[in-house]
Amino acid sequence: MRVLSGIQPSGALHLGNFFGMMKRMIDYQEKHELFCFLVNYHALTSVSDSKLLRQQTFDAACDFLALGLNPDKVVFWIQSDVPEVTELTWLLSNVTGFGLLERSHAYKDKTAKGIPATHGLFSYPVLMAADILLFGGEKVPVGKDQKQHLEIAKDIAIRFNNTYGDTFVIPEPDIEDNFAVVPGIDGQKMSKSYGNTIEIFADEKTLREKVMRIKTDSTPVDEPKPIENNILFDIYSLFLNQREKAVLKERFLTPGLKYGEIKKELFGVIWEYFTPYRKERERLVNDRKYVLDTMKKGAEKARQTAVVYLERARHNIGLDYWHK
Repeated sequence: MRVLSGIQPSGALHLGNFFGMMKRMIDYQEKHELFCFLVNYHALTSVSDSKLLRQQTFDAACDFLALGLNPDKVVFWIQSDVPEVTELTWLLSNVTGFGLLERSHAYKDKTAKGIPATHGLFSYPVLMAADILLFGGEKVPVGKDQKQHLEIAKDIAIRFNNTYGDTFVIPEPDIEDNFAVVPGIDGQKMSKSYGNTIEIFADEKTLREKVMRIKTDSTPVDEPKPIENNILFDIYSLFLNQREKAVLKERFLTPGLKYGEIKKELFGVIWEYFTPYRKERERLVNDRKYVLDTMKKGAEKARQTAVVYLERARHNIGLDYWHK
């Protein structure tokens, strides 16, 4: 099975990125054909500083490699290094209904938060569809908030196939219920745009401050603490197996638990969990040539697949006018 997904290089990676997509992608490389990429074209909807975009793209590549993505086992590349995706975006645009894009929740949410209503933001789902269809993605790991975009990609693929003949694989979303939405320190979905993230490679002082700011309720110390919709419990549980989570639940339900003490514990758990990855990331940052060469090789492999699907689409549409 071919699994495909990408992540925006639009800022420091956080727990939501890691548990919502990155960890699953790294796990998939052991049992599936994995295509993974950094969507820097998508990042243009929120990043307009060229120097910042370059740095964040490099940083994201280092993050993925440090966290265990093996470029010898997967196809790992930067979106803009495969120009075929922009041509396919235009081809798909001509079978994409305006009303379909108008119904995008992400577009409405972002414009409501003051993000400029550009064509790029509005047509974001078409570029995302091209990202998936250009590489024959069968299963696409996404967070719950991206499910609608996957449904749009499916609609576009079906419409294209019905119009021009069998061309693209119809993708299916892969949403892991336990990590469908990782809460931020304020209880909303963890997101850079909300300023509520816990960065996985933050320095010790910053990480401690972020964890200690996790919003908690006012339940007295001598009373059981709620489990449902408890941000601290939910974030701590990300690092636990079922047995360990049951123990934590019992602690929360036993009078006497102090939220401040649990936060200190959680800081230690997060710091220790990412320590080996942090050391590897430092090594990669200092070996820029290796990282850039790795991404270049990944793009070359990605283009080998992209050309097959793009040429098939061009042929079915009739753009290869010399063909008899």
